[in-house]
Amino acid sequence: MQEKTLNFFEKVYEVARLIPDGRVTSYGAIAKYLGAAKSARMVGYAMNGSGAKDVPAHRVVNRKGLLTGKFHFDGTNLMQQLLENEGVTVVENQIQNFESLFWDPAKEL
Repeated sequence: MQEKTLNFFEKVYEVARLIPDGRVTSYGAIAKYLGAAKSARMVGYAMNGSGAKDVPAHRVVNRKGLLTGKFHFDGTNLMQQLLENEGVTVVENQIQNFESLFWDPAKEL
């Protein structure tokens, strides 16, 4: 992988580590915060590869609050279980009260 991509991934991980327990953000919000608004998919790729990097990837969802990354976690419901352990309600892969739980790094950092 190119060094530029690795640096972007590390920046994504830094932002993701700041998401508070019980809150969620989107791939796009992280991309926009990093000055790469059209790179939401790259943020998703970073989350997919974050397994051993102590990154709370379960707190990063799509712009509608759907658990689109759940297939990259061990077990079929691990992403949902991790969120629920933090008090987040998930129904049919959809975060409930998404707007009130949404953490926007552009406004919070």
